[in-house]
Amino acid sequence: MNKQRLLMMIEVAIFAAVGLILDKLSFSIWAQGGSISLVMVPIVLMAMRWGTLAGLTTGLIVGVLQVMFGGSILTPLQGILDYFFAFTIVGIAGAFRPMVLHASKNSKSGAMLGWILIGTTVGGILRLVSHTAAGAVFFAEYAGDQNPWIYSITYNSSYMIPAIILTGIVIFLLFKAAPKLFVQKQF
Repeated sequence: MNKQRLLMMIEVAIFAAVGLILDKLSFSIWAQGGSISLVMVPIVLMAMRWGTLAGLTTGLIVGVLQVMFGGSILTPLQGILDYFFAFTIVGIAGAFRPMVLHASKNSKSGAMLGWILIGTTVGGILRLVSHTAAGAVFFAEYAGDQNPWIYSITYNSSYMIPAIILTGIVIFLLFKAAPKLFVQKQF
């Protein structure tokens, strides 16, 4: 195994653990689940630092860790949607890594912010879609007389939209303060 790959694997493990800790330091707004946290920060950071595969892997490990440390699973499909897929898909932000690096190289902080926010937003919205599907299918009883899909998107948006915004701000500030965080060490 080459040193680059080993370093990436070590960083994935460390950042996944940081993600779990950040998720535990969250602001819960609903008793049924869902919280505003910075859990997506290490996933997006790894996606921007190493690319999509590292971001997806970090997200998957975060999901696995959440299940291990108290995730609420009703059925295997609900667990997949709410934990494994929801956090894994945040790593898709890595698809925007080349644009972020290009903007940074050309000292275009506005473009850099734009691509970081687009990547973070895309990953966050895909996570929202996953939680919404799980909510509409597996937690429909909480909707009462409402359409379960509308209830689920409203419920999940109430914590996911602030989480997406906070993640975008933190990632941008990290990038501005330490742009070398987003460049892999070459051996």
